[in-house]
Formats: sequence, C-alpha cells, structure tokens
Amino acid sequence: MNGKLIVFEGVEGAGKTTQMQLLIHYLRSSSWKICPLVATREPGGTALGVGLRRLLLEPSTGEFVSNRTELLMYAADRAQHVETFLKPELAKGSIILCDRFTDSTIAYQGYGRGLKLSLIKQLNEIATDGLQSDLTFWLDINVETGLTRVRARGGCDRMEQANLEFHQRVQKGFTELAQQNPDRIVRINADRSESEISEEIQAILSHRLENWGYLNN
Repeated sequence: MNGKLIVFEGVEGAGKTTQMQLLIHYLRSSSWKICPLVATREPGGTALGVGLRRLLLEPSTGEFVSNRTELLMYAADRAQHVETFLKPELAKGSIILCDRFTDSTIAYQGYGRGLKLSLIKQLNEIATDGLQSDLTFWLDINVETGLTRVRARGGCDRMEQANLEFHQRVQKGFTELAQQNPDRIVRINADRSESEISEEIQAILSHRLENWGYLNN
C-alpha cells in the first residue's frame, strides 16, 4: 500500500504543532495497523531545509529578504523535501504528518504578500512534481487570538512579526482554499480546547484510514 500525506495548516498560533503531536501519540497508541509513521515540517524537513528555515524565519539575518526571494526559497525547500524525504517515505508506505505544505505558500506568499497566484501554482507544481496532500487539516482560528497566543510565548519569528492586515489576508487565503478543495481540506474549529480539537481530528482521520483500507483491530 502506498503511503499517505496528511498536512496541518493554519495561521500563526492555530495549534498545528500541538495537534500533530497529539495525533502522533493517538496513532502510536491505537490499534491502527500503521507502520511507519513519520512527522516532518516545511520549511526545515531536510538538512538543506534547516538552513533555509533559519534564513526565512529568523527575525534578524542582517539582510532584507524580498517577497520573490522568499517565495523561491520556500520552493527550493519544498523541492528538496519532496524529492529526498516525502516521496521515498510514501514509497515505503509511510503515513506522513507534515506541518505546512503547498497551501501555506498560496496563503502566505500569494494572499499575504500579494504575489501572483498563477506564478505560485506553477512553482508549487515544479517543487512537488505533482504531489498533493491526501488530507489537510486546516485549523481555523481568529487571527487576533492566534497572534495573541504566539506573542505570549515570546521570541516571534519573522513571519509572526508581520502586521495584522498581512495575517488577515493569509486567513482569507486559507478560507478560499478550503472552499475550493472541500475533498482535500477539512476545516477544524481551532477556537476550542486542545482535547476537543484532537478528538475531532482523530475521528476524521479514523474514517479516512478505514476508507483507505487500513486495518484497526
């Protein structure tokens, strides 16, 4: 059986990383016959990507990063990630949980930065070689609430430091993507307790796993 790519998306502070970790714990402690199960992220899912993540997200790298440069760096990270990690793992039959993928580029660099969506679509197709997520959980939270969570933690990265209007445009991007891709993107109300969100994600994924032919006994 070929593997599956499951992605977590959302604005800053939506709880993607927390929910990924909770889902990993659920799957490893459940009776689902899943092996192997791996987790990754973008940017930074490869050794090359770690360096690109630092350049993209550290608040002060000493040099201005233009919007087009930012887009191309994300595309380079994704191309390496797909070629050297995602495709090999999927070929082995892995279930992959990934923190951000192509929808983030459309939402952040397209809607947020205002770059042409047609250009981003073309770059995504080149970088992914046609790979799409099998299921994307969009953690939908009020932008102000998410930013308050992030800033309460301290140490905001370069993207998190962008103004409110930028993040509102990003949220609009995710909203429109979910409307355009209802079979692939599932909206999750993230303005609830961690346990309520986690239980809904587990229920949705369990249904998908059954449909995909995985065993649970």
